[in-house]
Amino acid sequence: MPTEQLKVKIADTFGAASESYDVSARLQRQSGNIILSYLQQNTAKTKNPIVVDLGTGTGYFADILKSDHQNIIGLDLSKSMLQYASNNRNKDINWLAADIHQLPFADNSIDIIYSNLVIQWCDPLHKAFAEIERVLKPGGTFVFTTLLDGTLSELKKSWANVNDDQHVIDFKQLVDVENDIKTTNFNIEILKQQPIVLDYISVKHLANELKSLGASHLPNKVNKGLSGKGSWQKMTKAYQQFQSDSGCYPATYQLCTGKLVKHKL
Repeated sequence: MPTEQLKVKIADTFGAASESYDVSARLQRQSGNIILSYLQQNTAKTKNPIVVDLGTGTGYFADILKSDHQNIIGLDLSKSMLQYASNNRNKDINWLAADIHQLPFADNSIDIIYSNLVIQWCDPLHKAFAEIERVLKPGGTFVFTTLLDGTLSELKKSWANVNDDQHVIDFKQLVDVENDIKTTNFNIEILKQQPIVLDYISVKHLANELKSLGASHLPNKVNKGLSGKGSWQKMTKAYQQFQSDSGCYPATYQLCTGKLVKHKL
């Protein structure tokens, strides 16, 4: 499990991006809408379900969930994100600062958990799944998105032309996520991978968007000084091999979407 110090750094990184997050969150909007559609397919309807937006960030999707459900809890590790959400979203949403690995809910107490591009930060992931399963009621639903191996492959390959240091976050493969789920009492209704390609006007545009999303934190990066001006120029030159005919710079995100249902007793 990540150390408390590392969790604080991750929370601070995202918290610093709270004011810029929404204007740069193209991927988050696409992925979040996919799993909203999974909830609309829910056949087990519960009157006034308790819904948790796990890793709510700026509260964008908690606000949308509120339009269909009365009882919404927006939970995040970053107090700065929660402060932004509290100031800008529906005033009837309950905002809660907490850690996914230690959810402040009783066993079998939550009906629906929604989590968009959050669990890639959970290490170990199987313990996060176990904690989510613990708090869900039997028959409860967990919908989520996460990123998989192959995300930002263009950026990773371009940096590989410069040095061997880590510049792109490592993500799990789909089979690894599936194996983590299988350690729990969840039934897998949906678990799939799909690429999403976003275009950028420049490599700097891509880098700025990652930074504004708080997604540039690399906990395992060893050599902090290898990204100077010369290295950056070499990387951006290498990235030109991926440039499209229209002049855009593509970035591929390997998206995992899932819908899990806790087995009934």
